[in-house]
Amino acid sequence: MKHCEIIYEDDFCVVANKPNNVLVHHAHHSRNKADEASLLQLLENQLESRFYPIHRLDRKTSGILLLAKKTEYVAGFQELFMQHAIQKTYYGVVRGFSPTSKIINSPVKGRDADVYKEAETQLRTLETVTLNIPVKPYDTSRYSLVELKPKTGRLHQLRIHMNKISHPLINDAKYGDKNHDLMYEREFGCTYLFLHAGKLEFTHPFTSKLLSLKASFPKDWIDLFERFDWKNPTQ
Repeated sequence: MKHCEIIYEDDFCVVANKPNNVLVHHAHHSRNKADEASLLQLLENQLESRFYPIHRLDRKTSGILLLAKKTEYVAGFQELFMQHAIQKTYYGVVRGFSPTSKIINSPVKGRDADVYKEAETQLRTLETVTLNIPVKPYDTSRYSLVELKPKTGRLHQLRIHMNKISHPLINDAKYGDKNHDLMYEREFGCTYLFLHAGKLEFTHPFTSKLLSLKASFPKDWIDLFERFDWKNPTQ
């Protein structure tokens, strides 16, 4: 069974580092319940307690997740998100050389599939690399390490926004570029989505403590940083 790194814990909350390809929680009628442990189940086994997630991460996204220890604490933490008083920072590896900085302001479909909602993401490019590995239709391949700060929290927002500006995330089966994904698997053995929730910054609603928390990167990322000579942005 996978292990879940605990980043921070106090009387009101726990902050965990969700591994790749783990659901935060199972749907009530999920057929996967017996087959795989959700993040909530991993934490329950590790810490012998129940927790209540304040926000979501896609199954394929790794990284930092805030959970309340009691149901009566949930509203206090959720208010941070409602008031945009919590800063989320994600990191991604994308196809091509992305802009140095850019505000992506483009509506995204909500959970109700026919309704588009305003969505904004701030992008900053941290590193780039050119590889002498051909990926159709080019003789070389180019990639960027990006920092992404969503100002809204729409479903798949970051994945959709990166695709929208023609710099899709690597190993994004839904919105990405299959040719590049196949190269990453063939050359580097990487099959997980390169999207990681790296930081959470907020003032604790119950203790008034200012928290700046970081989630360490999965092994695929660390290997890539070494291979491409990229600086780890959380260090």
